[in-house]
Amino acid sequence: MAEKLHFALVSPERELFNGEVDHVVVPGSEGEFGVLPNHAPVMSVIKPGALRIIDGGAERRIFVNGGFADVTPEGLTVLAEEAVDLSDIDAAQIEQQLKNASEDLRDANSDAKRESAQRSLARLESIRAALAR
Repeated sequence: MAEKLHFALVSPERELFNGEVDHVVVPGSEGEFGVLPNHAPVMSVIKPGALRIIDGGAERRIFVNGGFADVTPEGLTVLAEEAVDLSDIDAAQIEQQLKNASEDLRDANSDAKRESAQRSLARLESIRAALAR
């Protein structure tokens, strides 16, 4: 039997995954990186994007936003500020939310509202890009 990687994905709301897998691709701040069993220790900041869990030919994609990834001899742990299974996201709903966020940005009448609308718009654009892959 091939060696497996222990992987755990945790967000503030819940643990999304904890188990043995073949490979995980993480959207790190310096670019995507793959983690296999026996990977060298590394720590990376997460950028918004699709984290891919690969096991036995199947791939599960989860949108992650913020947080960090920690590779140790025991495996990979990702602590994400936000994590949502991409299979649970409705593309049409994201498009509507993008339209609404663009309108909010256009209508913002203070710096605080403008910054909030820009953050929301950037998050939604990252989700849309993750869905398109």
